[in-house]
Amino acid sequence: RLLPPTSRSFRRMSKIVGRTDDMLIIRGVNVFPTQIEEIVLQHEHLSGQYQIHVSRDGLLDEVEVRCELQAASASAGDEVRREIAAWAQHRIKTMVGVSTRVLVMSPDSIERTLVGKAKRVFDQRPK
Repeated sequence: RLLPPTSRSFRRMSKIVGRTDDMLIIRGVNVFPTQIEEIVLQHEHLSGQYQIHVSRDGLLDEVEVRCELQAASASAGDEVRREIAAWAQHRIKTMVGVSTRVLVMSPDSIERTLVGKAKRVFDQRPK
């Protein structure tokens, strides 16, 4: 995306959002997993581990974001988890432009590979 002209002799470009091969198109909106990650990392009780599950219900794409609590917040009750989920849903809706369902999970509940990396995106929509 090109930014408005300035007094410089060349056009400026905005910050690169992510790789196009990582991009998901959800209800006509381009969504990058890094946008979701940025939001998850903003909350003090979330560990930064997340997964995005995309499915199709009828004609609409449904998105579920699963986030992990930090180990220090493992004893958080259901009310705290609901507040965190509501906060994340609101932030994703305003920042990314897509409505999602957010699940706040216990620490270490998102499966990782032997190297410690987690698979982030699960697209279960029919091709």
